[in-house]
Amino acid sequence: MSDKEPTTTIDAGDGQQPETLKRVMGPKLLLLFIVGDILGTGVYALTGKVAGQVGGAGWAPVILAFLIALITAFSYMELVTKYPQAAGAALYTHKAFGVHFVTFLVAFAVLSSGITSASTASNVFAANLVAGFGWDISGTGVMWIALAFLTLIALINLRGVGESVWFNVVLTLIELSGLLLVIVVGFFALGSGDADFSRVMIFETEGDKSVFLAVTGATALAFFSMVGFEDSVNMVEETKDPSVFPKIMLSGLTITGIIYVLVSLVTVAAVPIGVLTESETPLLEVVREGAPGLPIDTIFPFMTMFAVANSALINMLMASRLLYGMSKQDVLPPVFAKVMAGRRSPWVSILFTTLIAFALIFFVSTVLPDTVTASLGGTTSLLLLAVFAVVNVAVLILRKDKSGNPDHFKAPTVLPWTGVITCVFLVGPWARLDELIQYQIAAALVGIGVVLWIITWFWNRSTKGTSTRFRNPEELT
Repeated sequence: MSDKEPTTTIDAGDGQQPETLKRVMGPKLLLLFIVGDILGTGVYALTGKVAGQVGGAGWAPVILAFLIALITAFSYMELVTKYPQAAGAALYTHKAFGVHFVTFLVAFAVLSSGITSASTASNVFAANLVAGFGWDISGTGVMWIALAFLTLIALINLRGVGESVWFNVVLTLIELSGLLLVIVVGFFALGSGDADFSRVMIFETEGDKSVFLAVTGATALAFFSMVGFEDSVNMVEETKDPSVFPKIMLSGLTITGIIYVLVSLVTVAAVPIGVLTESETPLLEVVREGAPGLPIDTIFPFMTMFAVANSALINMLMASRLLYGMSKQDVLPPVFAKVMAGRRSPWVSILFTTLIAFALIFFVSTVLPDTVTASLGGTTSLLLLAVFAVVNVAVLILRKDKSGNPDHFKAPTVLPWTGVITCVFLVGPWARLDELIQYQIAAALVGIGVVLWIITWFWNRSTKGTSTRFRNPEELT
């Protein structure tokens, strides 16, 4: 193996020496990236809300959400090994349909999902910081802490992907430790007779909801905990060997799926459903009930902070990289393709996505202060489920394309078809009857993309006399 690290060329566009994205991610870093991105805000904040929809059988929606994510992951595994370029769903959509505006909307939907997820994580981080230190701070104060935290995330990403990924390693190990602690404490409570395992078989719907609507709504909410695996394909050009994606992605999903089911089981067994539903920190309730003689409840808010910090870091990293890639194809203003000379980080894209997150945090903290996590988490799921439906269709269409890597991974044909049906189903309003605001937030974010497209269209026409289109999808980055 050469002592010179392979790199991906980026055209500087001004006659200077071409810049590159570093290939810094090996299999271990990639696995931690995927696991760290999936674990985090959802399981720490929404476990109680899922249980509140279906009662003690809260593990059932978690399993359904895991299966739906796994089905779509097979489509991503086929496409990322066939077309090992960054920009993920945007690239696959373009290759399958060739409709430039649709490609743009898909890309911006993915970008928006990263921002909503990171914004949710920032608010949860701020709330746990306040709880951990016992500060008496208003909701406005929590919002400013969230904005300060998001600023720190931007500074870390400006340092470069190498530093960001290694910071992710530390945070992933901490959040794994927190969830393993919950599992151990839960089983200890079961063994000592302080927990009631029979509760996990009790199915109770919320209000007058039917079983069908309860399970559907709970699965859509639980799906927020499973997203994250799709972010990794946007790092393919910074991965040393893209062929490892299928094995690593399956490993990451399996690890997180097992952890989520165990957490769901011990949470319901250790804590009554009513307490879980009302609590903003459901896993903290588990360690309080299962280990009342230990000061774990004092430490746990800080472990939660590290967990959600990891989610915010990776999602903002993904969003800026995708924005950068779209700019390289001139479907966004060229300024978003600027990179730092030394660090080679897309600094304009990082700043822009951070500003959008600032605005989103400010909005939800002032207009929806009581449903921040559920509203933004549900919006993240809504955006990604729509994108996943498109990706599952794309993988079927692209079976006819012979231009990609001939030795790519191939998913069983039944899986993409199943993925289309399940993803479209969970996009429907029956999956979020109490959270229709999610559609409004998603529409507003995608609307920003439409405005950017229009601005770019006029810019390209007036300055270069060219149309706004993806001229070369193979070089989307």
